[in-house]
Amino acid sequence: MKKRFLLLWMLPLSLFAQQKNVVQYVNPLIGTQRMGHTFPGAAVPFGMVQLSPDTDTLPYEMNGKYNPDVYKYCAGYQYDDKTIVGFSHTHFSGTGHSDLGDFLVMPTAGALQLNPGVATDTKTGFRSAFSHANEKAEAGYYKVKLDDDNITAELTATTRTGFHQYTFPKTNDAHIILDLMHGIYNYEDKNVWTFVRVENDTLVTGYRQTAGWARTRTVYFAMTFSKPFKEYGCKDFGKKQVYRGFWGKFNQTKNFPDLAGRQLRMFFNFNTEEGEKIKMKMALSSVSTEGALLNLRTEAPNWDFEQTKAAAQAAWNNELAKISIEASEAEKQNFYTALYHAFLGPTVYMDVDRKYKGLDQNIHTAANFTNYTTFSLWDTYRALHPFFNIIQPARNGDMVNSMLAHYDQSVLKMLPIWSHYNNDNWCMSGYHSVSVIADAIIKGNTSFDAVHALDACVTTASHSNYEGIGSYVEKGFIPAEKLGTSASTTLEYAYDDWSIAQAAKKLGRTDIYEAFSKRAGNYKNIFDPSVGFMRARNEDGSFKNNFDALSTNGQGFIEGNTWNYSFFVPQDPEGLINLMGGKKKFSARLDSLFTMYLPDKYFAETEDITRDGIIGTYIHGNEPAHHVAYLYNFAGQPWKTQERIRMILKHQYKPAPDGLGGNDDCGQMSAWYLFSTLGFYPVAPGATVYQLGSPAINKAVLQLENKNSFTVEAINQSDKNVYVQKVLLNGKQLEQPTITHEDIMKGGTLTFYMTDKPKKQ
Repeated sequence: MKKRFLLLWMLPLSLFAQQKNVVQYVNPLIGTQRMGHTFPGAAVPFGMVQLSPDTDTLPYEMNGKYNPDVYKYCAGYQYDDKTIVGFSHTHFSGTGHSDLGDFLVMPTAGALQLNPGVATDTKTGFRSAFSHANEKAEAGYYKVKLDDDNITAELTATTRTGFHQYTFPKTNDAHIILDLMHGIYNYEDKNVWTFVRVENDTLVTGYRQTAGWARTRTVYFAMTFSKPFKEYGCKDFGKKQVYRGFWGKFNQTKNFPDLAGRQLRMFFNFNTEEGEKIKMKMALSSVSTEGALLNLRTEAPNWDFEQTKAAAQAAWNNELAKISIEASEAEKQNFYTALYHAFLGPTVYMDVDRKYKGLDQNIHTAANFTNYTTFSLWDTYRALHPFFNIIQPARNGDMVNSMLAHYDQSVLKMLPIWSHYNNDNWCMSGYHSVSVIADAIIKGNTSFDAVHALDACVTTASHSNYEGIGSYVEKGFIPAEKLGTSASTTLEYAYDDWSIAQAAKKLGRTDIYEAFSKRAGNYKNIFDPSVGFMRARNEDGSFKNNFDALSTNGQGFIEGNTWNYSFFVPQDPEGLINLMGGKKKFSARLDSLFTMYLPDKYFAETEDITRDGIIGTYIHGNEPAHHVAYLYNFAGQPWKTQERIRMILKHQYKPAPDGLGGNDDCGQMSAWYLFSTLGFYPVAPGATVYQLGSPAINKAVLQLENKNSFTVEAINQSDKNVYVQKVLLNGKQLEQPTITHEDIMKGGTLTFYMTDKPKKQ
């Protein structure tokens, strides 16, 4: 009787455990083919290390010119490739430009080769053929068989350490190559300097400094082997230096422990038995090799690979289980992989003792917050950071603190534009850190000094010599003569200024609120009523000639055309509707956006836009129009928002390697999917209102950090039933297709009743 009772008691627990094991639905290979630019390797949530395979070594430039083929390798890995050159420790997820690829490691057997060779003939170098049939990618774990030398590679990670496990055949010629030349978006002079110390027969430390997207980036490492190497060596592939001092006294190519140069590759030799596993751990630091060693010994103190893998996957389960869903198996793969991609970054940027190298190149301590980097803000302010304000508010508060630390260390006194590794690479337009900060302030997520944050926003937005801000303030628009992206940047500044105004209003700063509310109306200054579109203006106030509404090139817009950018007024949809002639004409314009055809020639010169991410003339594979499908709500046609959202979800997201229609852009594409699948979206971050769409799952429960839970139900939801008949919030029917941030954070239930017929009244 007791035994039977025990079994009955255990049954729901086992079902509960199975429900919480959501790692099984994550497929890191989604987005690794074509335009997604994701990586399949091992990382923990928001981890500093992203240990992943790189499948080629294309240079950033050829014959002094940009090599467009390198664009495919922003994440180091392309699914269609047949070879792997090694496993490097740092990667961006989903970006349209790149850097990193630090400290590539490759196990080999047989004759030693220190060149990667070419993909068409793996025998020319240390690269190896591989097959997807012998590849496994999971959250926190990656495994592949390297066919050329019959070596199985397995990878896992902690926050700051990459853990390798290589299973070798029997040989007296086993090698582990450490390629210190390798990099993503690499070029001949990118490595400024590299230093290596062989401390003993299992421990190696060092650093390298690079000058790429991040102009001044130094990464330190500590690398240790589970087995002593029998010998080691180095080859310097760099140009002959004019002055080399008196180091010629030593043979630095073999068993020499003090190495330095610009283009180094090292090898470590072993004897192995059949099936013997050699393990290797590499920890990173921005501060010192001492910091890297501390990270290594703190986070990965033993050689138990399976234990480290289990800990990584437990960390993922803990984060991913913050949302539980009822959906099809395919939709669970889509959902939890999107959540996984959303939680890859921004990335932790400090050692376990909380030290990090700052923008001023000095060492700082993040005493009261976790310091983060990898802020792709032109992308992520739209949905990723608003998503964090619901699901990861503590982390998002720390991210704002990190932005403020960047500002405090900046000699220019500017918040980050696009920052990584104590550098601002100044990529893209706008000053969207102000949107992230304002959204946090408006939603009450202020584990930072909100007054200082508002001052930083105002100072950043007042930098008259940055990207046309002076002209923008003086004229109300940026002249085309001043900036190639004058029209889109004017629109972006106007939105950012509105978000500053909202934060100022919340904090009682009426002067700032009034000044920036006025600036937020500058979008009207580039609307040309004669053509009905946003249009670049000249210094004298005239509109720029040779207008082409479809072209993404030379029209004053960045990575988009005016068909998409003319809807970029998230702060004032009602005002935009009036400019465009009222709700009827506005809705017809939206219809055309989604249905008319955009010929390839109009985006041929814009590599971030491809056919994969285009629906009609709407470009979902790039970010500027991500809010646009929700604008039908403002035009009084919410059923069209519902229809378009479900169409975009089906068209742009699927559980396959080519399952993303564009760059995931550090989680923005995934965050759009997450919000839209749940049935609501932040059209204007900096406001507390979310627009309702059409939920694509049966049920979701959001476990909030304040201990409340928010449930979304979609009754009768299906691929056919995409229209919303009615919506109840805690049993009370909503009159408008909106909910507020407070509604979510208080907890409760949002119930959609779905049908196959649009409700037009």
